[in-house]
Amino acid sequence: MAAPRPRLLPFALVGAILAVSTASIFIRFAQADAPSLVIAALRLTLASLVLAPSALVRHGGELRRLGREDLALGLLSGLFLSIHFATWITSLEYTSVASSVVLVSTGPLWVALLSPLFLRERLGGIVLGGMALALLGGLLIGLSEACARGTGLACGPLGNVLHGRAMYGNFLALLGAWAVAAYLIIGRKLRQRLPLVPYIFMVYGMASLCLLGFMLIAGESPLHYRPVTYAWILLLALIPQMIGHSTYNWALAYLPAGLVAITTLGEPIGSAVLAYLILHEAPTALTLAGGLLILAGLYVSTLARSAAGQDG
Repeated sequence: MAAPRPRLLPFALVGAILAVSTASIFIRFAQADAPSLVIAALRLTLASLVLAPSALVRHGGELRRLGREDLALGLLSGLFLSIHFATWITSLEYTSVASSVVLVSTGPLWVALLSPLFLRERLGGIVLGGMALALLGGLLIGLSEACARGTGLACGPLGNVLHGRAMYGNFLALLGAWAVAAYLIIGRKLRQRLPLVPYIFMVYGMASLCLLGFMLIAGESPLHYRPVTYAWILLLALIPQMIGHSTYNWALAYLPAGLVAITTLGEPIGSAVLAYLILHEAPTALTLAGGLLILAGLYVSTLARSAAGQDG
């Protein structure tokens, strides 16, 4: 049984959504100078270095007392996190943003399907209905980006996404969804018995090592980029990673993995607002409609969970 939920949990999740929503902005600026794998590797490496003093000094004993099972699961969670970032960010080089986002946003669906098997957590019909609303909202946002032509819609043939570079990119995005689902499921299991800082230090550290390995295998270097590029990556590590992802990991001690996964679907809304304010990209009517559906899905799912009064 999970610990009682803190009263600030809903506000913390809203803050996490806002924090992770900045990721696309920072990545957009950093990609003008650095490859995607370098951005992903440095993001996790910097986050791990920020955590190191507290993890090693204040929580060194807890880290040393980790059992083999917890250590193995933590390292496996980090591996899945590295695969998520590597595949999702790289997919943007081969397919459209819309296709990538729609496919990677299926993560909550895979969490819901796998949680009963691995965590014995069953999501009720109302929660699943809220998830369906949220996924439909994500699909509308994807369609608005892929099919908008002036004041109307004009989608290309469906077959265009089923072969060549687009198919490869779409498959990478789907791998990213599977990886993040596994990452959240393992995190839910571990966070019920591990404090936050030792857990995220172990997971982020393992993810950074994996991503550095992927980067070197790809023949990329973390050096010789402009100072402003490193500044964007540092912000990426501090805000979306340290604040956003760490808050999600904290919430896993109190909420089912499926519900935390649903919460991550609020990111497109925050990203759209920031893109409008910073990049002057005005959302379309379909984007606004999709955002409303995502909010409705989040509200319905959270309300149903609160009424049920259970954590699994």
